[in-house]
Amino acid sequence: MEKKRKISPGRPKGSVSYDAKPAIAFGKVVRARRLEMDISQEALSSLASVERSHMGKIERGEHLPNLVLILRLAQALEIKPGKLIDATEDLMGN
Repeated sequence: MEKKRKISPGRPKGSVSYDAKPAIAFGKVVRARRLEMDISQEALSSLASVERSHMGKIERGEHLPNLVLILRLAQALEIKPGKLIDATEDLMGN
């Protein structure tokens, strides 16, 4: 009889959900695009259906958004999500 593996909740040991370098770069890209569009942080948060305080955390690099949020931000910023990611990679030096 085969022994079943125990399933543990949560992330595997050693994994992390936050990495400052891409978070800061992504925030800078979002802020630059927002300023280029000449809209306020409050307007962007409304367009993307994000709390304004959370929008601030994203722009400051304190939070790295998930895929769904990246898609909503891209739509609100009238840009393809891939362009946001490419610009983030460029800032990171990749």
